[in-house]
Amino acid sequence: MSAQDSTPTADLPEMPAPRVREFTAHSIGGALALLLGLLGVLVAIGLFAASSVNPGFAVGGVFVLIAAIISLRGLNTVAPGEARVVQLFGRYRGTIRQDGLRWVNPFTSRTKISTRVRNHETAVLKVNDAYGNPIELAAVVVWKVRDTAQATFEVDNYLEFVATQTEAAVRHIAIEYPYDAHDEGGLSLRGNAEEITEKLAVELHARVEAAGVQIIESRFTHLAYAPEIASAMLQRQQAGAVVAARRQIVDGAVGMVEAALARITEQDIVELDNERKAAMVSNLMVVLCGDRAPQPVLNTGTLYQ
Repeated sequence: MSAQDSTPTADLPEMPAPRVREFTAHSIGGALALLLGLLGVLVAIGLFAASSVNPGFAVGGVFVLIAAIISLRGLNTVAPGEARVVQLFGRYRGTIRQDGLRWVNPFTSRTKISTRVRNHETAVLKVNDAYGNPIELAAVVVWKVRDTAQATFEVDNYLEFVATQTEAAVRHIAIEYPYDAHDEGGLSLRGNAEEITEKLAVELHARVEAAGVQIIESRFTHLAYAPEIASAMLQRQQAGAVVAARRQIVDGAVGMVEAALARITEQDIVELDNERKAAMVSNLMVVLCGDRAPQPVLNTGTLYQ
């Protein structure tokens, strides 16, 4: 493994160990609690109506009504893809993930948190690559909350945390690799998109794991040279393509000339000395490698005139 391959892994941030982890909160089905609460309200209304006969019934009605209201306060409606983080006097008492109507201790507070799959797309960031060239890039990250307790208590705002850490990871990956590698064995942002994306996912996982977030997928959505050097880099790429094409043409022409001389010698078509072989090679290379159609010259004399 080269130094470029190992550097991002060695520079992964070391996040603190989580102080709390998710566990299931104690809850029961809410249908029975709802029925008992409504029954308590009806009983309280009946006691208030009977207070005209006996004023003592009014006191009992107040207590029953308060108990019914407190009981109804423990009801929670949990939709699919949502959870409720339960706290009792500041202490974490578990998470409700089961959807439907649930009832918990009415003196607890419940925080709603989404466990659905989300995506976050960064703005177009302008950074310098490993060679110092200014480039523009953007990425999209697909993620979801895996541990609701960590997402609630380990960071102030897990949405802002994911957005900030995603931008930091994209910037870090961009400065570790060049847009285009000068050597054939090196990784580049443009030429090794799959490998760079995997490294981005690894770094993102290390950065957001403390917040209880799971990275599902990460991809670059925009990658280009900055406008101030885009034209110069385009000329460089075009020049590289021309050189590569010329190299291939020359390799093919050498092979064709070699085959032509071998056929002439093998079939004994004409006997050529070294000087005439050199002239033939020169003429054939000009014909095969030239970018314009050759103009033939007819020799009406002998081979040596």
